[in-house]
Amino acid sequence: MIALGCDHGGYALMQDIKKLLDKKGLEYHDYGTYSEASCDYPEFAKKVAEAILSGDAERGILICGTGIGISIAANRYPGIRAALCTDCFMAEATRLHNDANILCMGGRVVGPGLAEKITETFLETPFSGDERHARRIGKIER
Repeated sequence: MIALGCDHGGYALMQDIKKLLDKKGLEYHDYGTYSEASCDYPEFAKKVAEAILSGDAERGILICGTGIGISIAANRYPGIRAALCTDCFMAEATRLHNDANILCMGGRVVGPGLAEKITETFLETPFSGDERHARRIGKIER
């Protein structure tokens, strides 16, 4: 299960991501927002983080205007490793090295084509499991 959340700045791009997930037959839960009306991104970061921490979702995708605010808000929760990615290399590296569990993007930063490729890379790349990376993640979680 993938938990989705966005604010008004990420709403349009999230609609494109949902189409991609539908096309791939991937199950998701949309925690909102459900329009382009102004709203507060921390609310949606919290919902997605809590879904992952409770086990209701394995990974999440969060989108705001830049991806910065929503990633900061998500990373407040112990056990969440939200990564702001603007290209596929970042998405691959954060999964391989950081075992990131939330992908963050900026709806005003990346276009739909690139966002789809970033999303596919994030969802398809496993954590490497290397001892050095696990050790570093452990130091974050303290």
